Amino acid sequence: MTVPDKTTTDFIETFENLHTDEITLTAPLKPKQATSTLINKIESGEYWYTALLDVINRWSVPYEEIDGVTYHYLIDGEAFNWLLLAQRLLDEVLTIVPTNEIEELLLYGIAPTNITEAEFARLIGSPKYRAHLNYQYGVTVEEVLLLSAELELEKAGVLSNTGKEPVDVLAYQRVYGKSLTELQIIYATQTGIHIGNEISQNSFQRFIYWLSKYRLRNSEPARLASDTRKALSLISRMENHRKRRFT
Repeated sequence: MTVPDKTTTDFIETFENLHTDEITLTAPLKPKQATSTLINKIESGEYWYTALLDVINRWSVPYEEIDGVTYHYLIDGEAFNWLLLAQRLLDEVLTIVPTNEIEELLLYGIAPTNITEAEFARLIGSPKYRAHLNYQYGVTVEEVLLLSAELELEKAGVLSNTGKEPVDVLAYQRVYGKSLTELQIIYATQTGIHIGNEISQNSFQRFIYWLSKYRLRNSEPARLASDTRKALSLISRMENHRKRRFT
């Protein structure tokens, strides 16, 4: 698979172009610098979560290759998967950070301390926060919209007993008006990236982000708004369920 190239400079400039307010990046950190800075901060007594967010603020690399696997933290120069970066950094401090707190953050998105959304945005910096919102709407919402379509199809299949293909495949036709195969062909034509039967989570999320843009370009405004509301409603229900589970 061809991976679009981006330099460290491109990554920093992308965020600086978005930067308009209170956070000023001090010294941008490359991977080895970031891990050593995080370790030093925690061992010096700083709370691990705020130390993590500060290092994420200063992180300067859009992707890395680790053990032959490429991790794209910034999708298409726009959408920032901060939890993927958090996982990569926390792998370096497993012996000095409570394991249960790491698991709750990475598996369930539960922060170990209550901070407001505004404080979270301040800590990771405005540029990365805005790119995080792009990820939320371009990847998370899109994934949940497909899940919502799957649930609707499962219900219809149970009632009519006519389902012939897996609902996770039929969901693409329901949401985008084209089959998964057709969408993969269009994606390959536009990006040069071919998706096979086996795909990494990282590559899948890049495809999902592209789908969000495809839907934006090709949906009627009313349908676009309705689908987005549907996904946000399901996210809200899932969030409420998660809160009940952990309180």
